[in-house]
Amino acid sequence: MNDRTAPIRIPKTSSYSSPKFRRERGIALFTTLLLLSLISLLGLAMVLSVNSDMLINGYYGNYRSSFYAADSGLNIARQTLANQLQANVNMTPCAAWGATAPTGCTSDPLNGFNAATVLSSLKTTYSSFTATNSSGSWPGSFIITDSTSGYKCSNGFQEVGTPVGHPLTGSPGLYDSYTYNFTYTLCAIGRAQSLQQAMVQENGSISLTVQAESSGSTPVPTSFSAFGAFIDNFSACSAPLVPGTITGPTFTNGAWNWGTSGSYTYTDPVGQAGSKASYWFGSSCQQVSANSDTYKGQTIKPTFQQGFNLGAQPVALPSNDFSQKWAVLDGIGCGEGGSTCGATTPPNPTNANLNSVLKDVTKTSYPSSGTTKGVFLPYCTGGASCTNPYTVSGGGIYVEGNANVTLSIGNDTSGNPTQIYTITQGSTTTTITTNIAANTTTMVSGGNSVTLTGVPENLAGGPPQPSTMLYVDGTITSLTGPGQGKAGIQDGAQITVAANGSIDITGDLIYAHEPVTLNTSDTLVANTYDSSGKQLTGDFNSVLGIFTANGDIVLTSPYSNNNLETDASLAALNSSCTSSSSSSICGFATGSGGVNTWTIVGGRIESNAHSVSINQGNTYFDRRFTTKAGFAPPWFPATTVPANDLGSASAPYPSVTTQRLSWVAYPQ
Repeated sequence: MNDRTAPIRIPKTSSYSSPKFRRERGIALFTTLLLLSLISLLGLAMVLSVNSDMLINGYYGNYRSSFYAADSGLNIARQTLANQLQANVNMTPCAAWGATAPTGCTSDPLNGFNAATVLSSLKTTYSSFTATNSSGSWPGSFIITDSTSGYKCSNGFQEVGTPVGHPLTGSPGLYDSYTYNFTYTLCAIGRAQSLQQAMVQENGSISLTVQAESSGSTPVPTSFSAFGAFIDNFSACSAPLVPGTITGPTFTNGAWNWGTSGSYTYTDPVGQAGSKASYWFGSSCQQVSANSDTYKGQTIKPTFQQGFNLGAQPVALPSNDFSQKWAVLDGIGCGEGGSTCGATTPPNPTNANLNSVLKDVTKTSYPSSGTTKGVFLPYCTGGASCTNPYTVSGGGIYVEGNANVTLSIGNDTSGNPTQIYTITQGSTTTTITTNIAANTTTMVSGGNSVTLTGVPENLAGGPPQPSTMLYVDGTITSLTGPGQGKAGIQDGAQITVAANGSIDITGDLIYAHEPVTLNTSDTLVANTYDSSGKQLTGDFNSVLGIFTANGDIVLTSPYSNNNLETDASLAALNSSCTSSSSSSICGFATGSGGVNTWTIVGGRIESNAHSVSINQGNTYFDRRFTTKAGFAPPWFPATTVPANDLGSASAPYPSVTTQRLSWVAYPQ
C-alpha cells in the first residue's frame, strides 16, 4: 500500500465573487446618474417656470405702467383744453356784454373761439412721446394721437349748443355772465420702460363760465352771498384762521392770519385791504407782503389757486337789518339804511305798522302798543285791499321774543313737497307749513289752526317768487334741522332766517338735494331726470340764508362725532360792529365742547373774527351765487363790491369745470 499525501484545499475568500454579485456591479453609479438627471430636469423646469413668471410679471408690470402713463397723459391733455378755454377769454374789462356795451364788450367774451384749432394744437404739442413727470423720477411717457394701433379712437373737442347768457338786471340786451359747454374725446397711448404700450380713451364735458367784472375799483352791486368767506375786522397778528379748504371768493377788510396747525387751500381769488398778511409761527407773528413766509426753517404757504391780492379797496357793509323786518310785512323790504323806504316809511317798522299787517293763529292782530310774545303771519281777513279772505299778504313769519326754530321737510296727501317751520317759545309750539304746489300756508298752535291762501313771496323786483323771511325779534336759542345728516330745507324753498340777537345753530341744516359737489372743485351738480321726467339731481332752486346784525352765530354740535353741517350763506354783520366792541358781537363763536369739523355749503360772512374751538372748517361755495343771475338768499344783506374783491382787478372772472364721464383702456 502506497502512502500518498492528501490534496491541499484552499478555502474561498472574499476576493472571489460569485456570478450573482457580478450581475449587480455598477447599480450605484446608475442610480446616482439617474438622480442627477432628475435633479437637472427639475432645476431646468424651475428655471423655465421662474423665467415665465418673470416674463408674465414684466409684461403685466409694463402694461400697467403704460396704462398709468396714458391715464396721466389724459389728465394733462384735459387740463390743457381747460387752460386754452380760459386763455381765449376776452379779458377786456367789461361790466356786461352786448350790442349796446362799450367798444371791446359788444361780443360775448369767447367770441371767435375755435375748438378745432385748440384740439389740433393739443395733438401737435403731444405728437411725440412726452414724459409724464418732468423730474424724471418715473419713466412713463404718453402721446395724444388718432393712430391707435388698431383700436378705434378719434380725438374730438366741440362746443355743445350756443353760449347761455345771463341777462343783466334792468338792462335789456346786456349780459353779465356767459356759460359755454363743450364735449371732448381724448385718446392717449402710454409707454413705460419697454415698448409695451396701452391706450386709454376718455369722454367728458367741460363747462366755462365767464362773470363780468368792472374795471379798476368800479363797484359791482352784489349780495354778500357772493363771498365764500368774508371778514370785516381782522387785525394783523390777531389770531390764526382755522385751517381747511375754502372755496368761493374770499376777502377781508383787514389782514389774513395763517398758522401752522394745518393747511389752507383757496380755490378762488383771495384778497385783503391790508398791505401785509400775518403768518403765525407758534407765538411769533410775521407780517409780510407775500403769499408765504418762512421763519426758523418752518414755512407757511397757503395754496392760492387763483391768486392773492393785497391792498385792495375795502368792501362797504350794510348799516342795519331793517329790510328784513319790512320784508316780513310787505315782501319787499326797504333796503339797508332806509335809503329806499320812501319819505313816509320809517326804516324800522313801528308797532302800528306791525299791527296793521300781522296776525297770530287766532286771527288776533299784533298789539298796537306795548310788547308781546308770539308767532305772527302777514295775512288779511277781508277789506278792500284783501282780494281773498285769509290771504298771505307779505313775505314771511314774524316771531316776537326768543325762540327755538326747527326746519324740516314733508309732503302733503298728494305727495307735494312742503316746508315746515316749528317755532317753540317756552311751552308753546307753533308749526307753520308752506305748500308751494297747493299755494297754501297753514299755521297750527295750541289746538288752533288757520289755513291761508298763498305762500310768503319775494316782491322786491321781478315776478313774485315764493320765499320766506323768518324774522325773530329776539335771540334764536336753537336753530336746527331734524337730525344729523337729515334734510331740513325742501326743494324749491328759499328761506332767510334772521334775528335781532344771536343765533345758536344746534344741529345740521341740510338741503334735500345738494346743489354742488362736496369737494374742492365744488362744481354744480348736473340736472338729471328719470324716464318720467322727474328731477333726480341738480339745482332744485332751494336756498338758505342765516343773518344777524346784532349778535353772534354760535355753533354747537349735539352729535357724538361733534361734527356740524350748515347748508347756507351765513352772515353776522353790521357796520357798527367794530373790533373794539366790548361785547365782541357780529361773528362766529362756538358753544360748549366746540366743533370737530364744520362743513359749510354756501359761505361765511362776519364782522369780527372770533377765537373759536373748531378743529377743521371746510367751506364749499355755492356756485349758484355767482353763476346764476340774481340768485341769493331772499332779502340777504347786500353791498357794492369793488371788482377786484371778487376776481381780477381789471378783467372778467372765468371759471372752468371739467367732468370725466367715461373711459376705456386697450388692450383689456
